[in-house]
Amino acid sequence: MIDNASSLSAPITRLSPAKINLFLHITGKRADGYHNLQTVFRLLDWGDYLHFSVAAEAIATITQGTLKANKLCDQLLTLIGADAVTVSLEDNLIYKAACVLLSAAIKANKLPKQLYRVYVDLDKRLPMGAGLGGGSSNAATTLLALNEIWAFNFSQYELINIGATVGADVPIFIFGQDAIAQGIGEQLTPIALPDQQYLVLTPTAHVSTAELFAHPKLQRDIAPLSIPTIKRQAAHYTQALHAPYHNVFTPVVTSLAPAVDEALDYLKSLEKVALGTARMTGSGSAVFLPLENSIIDDKKLLAKWIADAPCPAYVVNNLSCSG
Repeated sequence: MIDNASSLSAPITRLSPAKINLFLHITGKRADGYHNLQTVFRLLDWGDYLHFSVAAEAIATITQGTLKANKLCDQLLTLIGADAVTVSLEDNLIYKAACVLLSAAIKANKLPKQLYRVYVDLDKRLPMGAGLGGGSSNAATTLLALNEIWAFNFSQYELINIGATVGADVPIFIFGQDAIAQGIGEQLTPIALPDQQYLVLTPTAHVSTAELFAHPKLQRDIAPLSIPTIKRQAAHYTQALHAPYHNVFTPVVTSLAPAVDEALDYLKSLEKVALGTARMTGSGSAVFLPLENSIIDDKKLLAKWIADAPCPAYVVNNLSCSG
């Protein structure tokens, strides 16, 4: 409950969308210890919701040369719902996003003499650790909203660079459209893909990213593909999935997490009817099946597939065909 709710603006509500990886390759290890990847990100019309309310009374900022972004963030940001997502506030991606945005504003001399306190109410719907990008999407949505509310006027390109310091998946949600991603996920090239509906399963399972990258069976040397090739071969990974396109994490995750293996097997049993290839997104645990256009209006069939699933299941669209 917000004590001074009457002094707040009407909430600004933003969808914080999920993403799926249509394929995911690791092309090598970088000098900084991170891995280069290639993937196609697809944004969905399904996700969390963030509600931003602005207090009527402004808070004065301090001389920019002596200002600490974290201290200012503590003054300017109140989390509701999001504070329970992580044990420590400092580990919360919404809080981190606000802090790095303020830090960037200080560095760029964009900080005004006063700012308004913002209350961020998180309606969490995406499961954590599912490879759907929920936390990264929350961070990106926060960056976009606070950049507007506080009138910093950072460009999309600047916000992408700011977001990349919070997490590798943050840039795609600032980019806001389907894209080919390279580097650690921050090098984005837009790609036009046909509208698609998906059956998404979210088994309860979690394998740490560190454990996955250390696994001896993880393939880390996939030959890089050119951007024109990935665009030209879109039919090889949109509905069906054909070589060389695959998710390098799938065999490792399914060997370590039986619930993911079970969910993927269930979707594979539907492939002949759906006419798509079941696969895992990101490093798991969520799995999805693209649905052929002729069955997306068969509500009875889709309801049966959801009811029969071994874990929570959802039918969702890509973001551009929502609404």
